[in-house]
Amino acid sequence: MLIFKICHDVEWREATLRGIYGGTDKDRRDGFLHFSTEPQLLGTLQKWYAAATDLVLVAVDADFLGSDLKWEAARDGALFPHLYGSLPAAAAIWVAPIGRDASGRFILPTAAMHNPVMPA
Repeated sequence: MLIFKICHDVEWREATLRGIYGGTDKDRRDGFLHFSTEPQLLGTLQKWYAAATDLVLVAVDADFLGSDLKWEAARDGALFPHLYGSLPAAAAIWVAPIGRDASGRFILPTAAMHNPVMPA
């Protein structure tokens, strides 16, 4: 199962240079990296990234993360994947930009989600 990390492009570029992604300021405050499932992505983007224009979507195989990945209740009682630890950049199956349409709504890279062809 794919899970997704939303991050700023510059943060992910730095992570690929270091080989590890340590998370956003919010992740570090909360003590874990926040991930979303595909159905949760738009809600996460609207709640936490409404003004951002430089985002990428990082796809990761949940099984790769092992026991450091916990599914925990968050908004509306929905279970969200939380990674207790850093994310190895090599764990990314693919990375793609998150766009916006002319009215400012987020455009998810759906082709990549269903046909992963973009390397990390």
